[in-house]
Amino acid sequence: MSIRQYNLGSIVKPGFNPLGAQTTTVLYNLFSWGNNSSAQLGLGNTTYYSSPKQVGSLTDWQNIACGGISAISTKTDGTIWTWGNNFEGVLGLGNTTNYSSPKQIGALTTWLNIASANYFRLAVKTDGTLWSWGRNNSGKLGLGNTTFYSSPKQVGSLTNWLNIAGGYVHSAAVKTDGTLWTWGGNSSGQLGLNNATDYSSPKQVGALTTWLNVFVKVSSTFAIKTDGTLWAWGRNDIGQLGLGDLANRLSPVQVGLLTTWSKVAPSENSAIATKTDGTIWSWGQNSNGELGLGNTTDYSSPKQIGAVTTWNNIAAGNFFFIAQG
Repeated sequence: MSIRQYNLGSIVKPGFNPLGAQTTTVLYNLFSWGNNSSAQLGLGNTTYYSSPKQVGSLTDWQNIACGGISAISTKTDGTIWTWGNNFEGVLGLGNTTNYSSPKQIGALTTWLNIASANYFRLAVKTDGTLWSWGRNNSGKLGLGNTTFYSSPKQVGSLTNWLNIAGGYVHSAAVKTDGTLWTWGGNSSGQLGLNNATDYSSPKQVGALTTWLNVFVKVSSTFAIKTDGTLWAWGRNDIGQLGLGDLANRLSPVQVGLLTTWSKVAPSENSAIATKTDGTIWSWGQNSNGELGLGNTTDYSSPKQIGAVTTWNNIAAGNFFFIAQG
């Protein structure tokens, strides 16, 4: 399935920001298309569509995220909505019933940031608290146990969570103080804690306070620091960490020496990334041509895709990538 927003303009409103500034809220319609076997398109049915169909008539959708065969979205009023397959209570509605149209999770109007992963969800509120729900194998919800939850549960009591990311069996987050935290499954060292031990509650990765954002997928983790450097760790059997070899890493290792990395979108066994100069780079498995390099050769270090310098947003699926430029 695919879900996409279409820009209708923007408004400025107060919002949570570590610097205390106002945030600009962009107004969007919501459209979806593709496989709809579990009503994951949110259109009130299970019909497949090969072209975009608008989800309802509202124009206040904001952030969207898809995981498995369900979806979640926030609105500009701070509410959070979900639909599709509800395996293990991933929709957060207090049950395991599938829903074919968007349903609001609770009545709160303070949701800010969301992350959708393999049958579980993470979310941050405007007060900086972190919440999770859904499947909890390996303790990836960060709640100190492996119990599954069908409604949002607060992760600890801290109020300084900011950027979040969820993978298959692990999670990661950056706090407003620039520290990096991980939890969940760790069989390939993807938590970056210099071991392969699972943890069911957040653990700090090192002592640095210069982390900016974090990105995860399957058993690998990537993070960008405030100086623009890119770091990677975890599983690396196909060169998916971009470090020039096939050795797993148990703690963060810098990818090259450049200081101009902007965003990363990791897939199953490969990744793409953009730099501040607008170029786009890829590495890892390439059996389906997913690296966009005109061949099917695997690469264990970043390779530039073409010569265009206007790439912006990027997204990863299972063995494919999408980018705006």
